[in-house]
Amino acid sequence: MGKTTARRWEIDHGLWARIEPLQPVVPRNPRRPGRKRLDGRKVLCGILFVLYTGIRWEFPPQEPGSGMICWRPRREWNEAGVRQYLHELLLSELRAADLLHFSRAALDSSHIRAMKGGPATGPSPVGRGKAGSKHHLLVEAHGIPLAAITTGGNRSDVTLLIPLIQAVPPIRGKLGQPLRRPKHVYADRGCDHEVYRDKVRRFQITPHLARRGHRARLRVYGWVVEGAIALLHRFRRLRIRGEIRDDIHHAFVTLGCAVICRRRLRTAPC
Repeated sequence: MGKTTARRWEIDHGLWARIEPLQPVVPRNPRRPGRKRLDGRKVLCGILFVLYTGIRWEFPPQEPGSGMICWRPRREWNEAGVRQYLHELLLSELRAADLLHFSRAALDSSHIRAMKGGPATGPSPVGRGKAGSKHHLLVEAHGIPLAAITTGGNRSDVTLLIPLIQAVPPIRGKLGQPLRRPKHVYADRGCDHEVYRDKVRRFQITPHLARRGHRARLRVYGWVVEGAIALLHRFRRLRIRGEIRDDIHHAFVTLGCAVICRRRLRTAPC
């Protein structure tokens, strides 16, 4: 018989041991016992299943933990910031394993269609003015996501240059001060503005922003962030925004970043 492989949305024991302390503890109301709460590990498997497949919550397959039964726990996990904590934890583990090349970072963005509108949407310049959103991503030298922000489709990239730098969490994993700021930041012509170059320098970061009217010499790091965005959009839930609430959609984006970090840890040579 062939060897069975774990499905991509299943959580292994090692990863769950890190996530379990992060999940919120919600006491049950003795006057309204209701249905027994689903196990947290199955809840996360169900959320990952939706992230990978893009299936709607009301059409669950025969998968443990998927479907509307995960709706309330998903909201509680969002409010507790579990996905953000998980992303920070995996970044720290990457640093501890010397897999994080933090000195150089690159940023870019990508448009997606927003079917139902909602906050953090706007007329997309690449979608005939239809409602859309933008995924702004900051990655390190090898494409590991450091920070992500979701905005409207008409938001300029240069306005997210500083917020993305500020959104990088403190990355621990080794003795000493946690990492907070890269030494060099690369971006394309959309961020060409002297005011923002000065703002980046105030963070003691050297800006490398391609200039309009000149040949782009900074594409050496352009393909890195474009590859990371391509990996992020391999999750079907992130190709088209189906959520009205922007916090729910951004939680899926953060979870996708965490999954990419986890893959890097698993595929790293021993």
